[in-house]
Amino acid sequence: MRYLLTGLLMLLGVTPVLAHKPSDSYLSIEIQQHAILGQWDIALRDLDYAIGLDDNADGQITWGELQHHHDAVAAYSLAHLDIRADGERCVNHATGHLVDKHSDGAYAVLRFAVLCEAMPRVLAIRYRLFFDLDPSHRGLLRLQQQGHTQTAVFSPEQSERGVELATQSSWRELSEFAKEGVWHIWIGYDHILFLISLLLPAVVTRGDRQWQPVMYFRSAFFEVLKVVTAFTVAHSVTLSLAVLDIINLPSRWVESAIAASVLLAALNNVYPVVLKRIWLVAFSFGLIHGLGFAGVLNDLGLPDSSLAVALVGFNIGVEAGQFAIVSTFLPLAFLLRRSWFYQRLTLNFGSLLIAAVALFWLLDRSLDIGWTALISASN
Repeated sequence: MRYLLTGLLMLLGVTPVLAHKPSDSYLSIEIQQHAILGQWDIALRDLDYAIGLDDNADGQITWGELQHHHDAVAAYSLAHLDIRADGERCVNHATGHLVDKHSDGAYAVLRFAVLCEAMPRVLAIRYRLFFDLDPSHRGLLRLQQQGHTQTAVFSPEQSERGVELATQSSWRELSEFAKEGVWHIWIGYDHILFLISLLLPAVVTRGDRQWQPVMYFRSAFFEVLKVVTAFTVAHSVTLSLAVLDIINLPSRWVESAIAASVLLAALNNVYPVVLKRIWLVAFSFGLIHGLGFAGVLNDLGLPDSSLAVALVGFNIGVEAGQFAIVSTFLPLAFLLRRSWFYQRLTLNFGSLLIAAVALFWLLDRSLDIGWTALISASN
C-alpha cells in the first residue's frame, strides 16, 4: 500500500500534464487501382511541441501560422513515415494541407501520395512520429483497399507493420485493439483514480462515525466484484452507443463530468454520504466514463465491419487492464485494513489527494483555463 500512496503523490505532480485522451495520430492509406493515397491527422499541440507553430506565443495556433509552417509539417511528418512496397522503398509526397477538429482539439490534416515503382502485394509501414518525444504516443492506421479495411496501432514497441493487401485478419485487429484497451486504462489516470476511490472503502465498514476493518476477505471480494462489474457494464454500454454514434456529447462536457465523478467518489471516502450500494454509484458514473473511452475509436472513423472488431477488442483490453489493477489492489488493502497507515493515511489522506487532482481537472476542463497546456509547455 506504500506504493499506492507514493503513486498518488506522483500523480499530483504529473497528471495535469497528461490529459485524459493520450497523444494519438490517425493515418489513413487508400490503395487505389493505380495509386496509393494517404491522409494523416496530427494534433496541432503535438506538432507545436515538436517543431513550433505558435509564432507569437499567444497560446493559440491560427490558420495563418499553420500555413506558414506547412512545409515544415510535411517534412517533419513524412520523415517519420517509411513505406515499402514488396521490399522496395516508396517516396511520400505531400499533396495538400487542411485542418480538422477531433474530440480532443484541432488537428493538422496532411494529404500525401505514396509513389512506388509498382503496385504492391505486401506493404511494409514503419511509423516513428513523436516516439522520441512522447513514448505514450500511438499511431492508429486505417488501410482501405477495394472496400476492405484493415487497422493497426503503432507504438514505440511495435513501430513496423507488414500488411498483406490481399488478406484481412480480424483476429489480428482484435488483438491490436485489446492491447490498446489495456494501454488506455493504464494511462487513463482519471479512470484509475475513480476506480481506486470506489475500492478504498471495500475492506472497511462504517460504524460509530469511523472506519472499521471488515472481518472476512469474502465480503470485501464480493463488494469489489459488484463495484467493478457495475462499472464495466456501464462503460461498455455507453462506449458502444457512442462509437455507433447513437450518443454524441461534446468532449468538454464528458471530460468535465469524468473529473467531477472522481472528485465526488474521493470526497465520499472522507465525508461519507453514500455508504451502501456503492455499485450503483459505479454504474451511474461508469456511463459517463464509457463516453470518455469512445474518443479514440470515434476519431479513427472505422467502417462497420472493422468497428465491431475494434469495439470488442478495445473492451476486452479495458477489462483486462482493470482486472490487473483490482487483483493487485485488493489483497494488499485487505492485509493492511486494520493499520493506521491504511485507515488514516491511505484512505483519508489518499482520498483527499485524489480529490485535489480531480478538482484541478474539473476546473481546467470545465472552464477551459488551459492549465494543462501551460504545464505541458513548461515541461
